[in-house]
Amino acid sequence: MNTKQLLKEMQSGKIFTAEFIKKDNTRRKINCRTGVQKYSKGIGFKFNPISRNLLSVYDLQKKEYRFINLSTLISVTIKQKKYFINDLLINESINNIKELNKTILK
Repeated sequence: MNTKQLLKEMQSGKIFTAEFIKKDNTRRKINCRTGVQKYSKGIGFKFNPISRNLLSVYDLQKKEYRFINLSTLISVTIKQKKYFINDLLINESINNIKELNKTILK
């Protein structure tokens, strides 16, 4: 799975656990899901969260809406599978380098 597939899976409305670094440099684990409309006022955001590298989620423990900064994301657990973001980025970079080498060596 690559990072785009993982983001799509996170946005699908499934429950997942994310571990990330907060603004005060502490780690946080959050059980959440996307697509929850309960308790919302239906107004929406005045900005596009994805363009600011944020993901809007509903915190299932605190029953509040939160943003996860995708730049500080450490790991995501979906369907009892844990994905480490650094590992996914490294694998994508390796695959990109392999593709470049294939095109250069042709």
